[in-house]
Amino acid sequence: MPPYPGPDAVDPQAQAQPMAPEGWFRDEAPAAPVQDPAAGWAAGGGSGAAWGDGSAAEQTAYLPPQAAAPVGDAAEQTAFLLPYPGPGPEEPAAATAAPAARPADAPAGPEVPGEEPAYSPPTLAGNTVRAVDPAQARAEGRSPIIDPGPQPAILTAALGLLLAGAAAVGDLALLAPLVALQALTAAGWFRLNGMWPARQGIALAFLGALVADGAVLAVDDSYGPGAIIGTLGAWVLLTLVLQLRSHADPDERMYGLMASVASAALAIACAGYLAADSAAVSVGAAAVAVAAFTRALPLPTPASVGVSLAAATGAGIAVGGLTSVGVGGALVGLVAGVCALIGLRVAAYDYPSKFVHMTAGVALPLAAAAPAVYLIGRVVG
Repeated sequence: MPPYPGPDAVDPQAQAQPMAPEGWFRDEAPAAPVQDPAAGWAAGGGSGAAWGDGSAAEQTAYLPPQAAAPVGDAAEQTAFLLPYPGPGPEEPAAATAAPAARPADAPAGPEVPGEEPAYSPPTLAGNTVRAVDPAQARAEGRSPIIDPGPQPAILTAALGLLLAGAAAVGDLALLAPLVALQALTAAGWFRLNGMWPARQGIALAFLGALVADGAVLAVDDSYGPGAIIGTLGAWVLLTLVLQLRSHADPDERMYGLMASVASAALAIACAGYLAADSAAVSVGAAAVAVAAFTRALPLPTPASVGVSLAAATGAGIAVGGLTSVGVGGALVGLVAGVCALIGLRVAAYDYPSKFVHMTAGVALPLAAAAPAVYLIGRVVG
């Protein structure tokens, strides 16, 4: 400790000041003296010492804590920073720099008046995919109809000619092309309604057709229609029972019931060729073959329909002259041609796929004409 200065070294101004304030000897606490920061810094000599009297810990007790400077390498100092997404492996380094101004997106090109969307138009070769939803086609003023085209028409004509030729031979010869027609009818109707695969429904409808064929062959010719109607009634009841056992939604169950009943009815109705007179079958099947083939020719729709009906009537007259039907073949051919066009129209609905055209498009013209051939054949016979 430095030596204490004597009384001679005491500053005279310090002696003039009172030794202690009067309030120190009272009960209240004295007010804290206000210190000048500049004076304290000067007293400390600028060395960071505490201002005024007291230790450094006492003078800095109420100061906020200061964060210490980071210690360590750059990896430790930036360990808690969020990662910055850098440029990709294929992007240039200059891409990380922010552009001065982002250009606006290029506007789409103007729509050309009169230009139509990219649809697959109705083709003679048939449609391979479901191009457009029917509701969208109607909203845009388009028809949801695409005709099957020449390929199904050729198959229909070939199958019709087979039926016409086999009918002239006998019922057993007629049975082979008839079974093929019934199989195409059962499969095509389910696919036309958008239900695929529907193996159980197709098998049920085809089985009903086979039962109807057997029933017609087992009874006399006069009881043929009764055998067909009885089989159809039994199959409707069987289909209803099977649908009631289903655990599907009510709407889906009803839709499946309608499709199953319609498919079975069409396939069973084809057995009318077995119940009809063989000469009427030859005339009607030949008329359907000619009408389907003529309808596929690249002609305007009104002209195509008129030419098809005229061709069917002519085929009925020609084949009727070769058989016992005679002049009545014109009526048989005309009615069979109308039924064939109706079947083609049904098979062309709802932007069907090519599979529909090759099944329903082939079978429905002949299937729709079967009851008419039986009825008109009885009239003209």
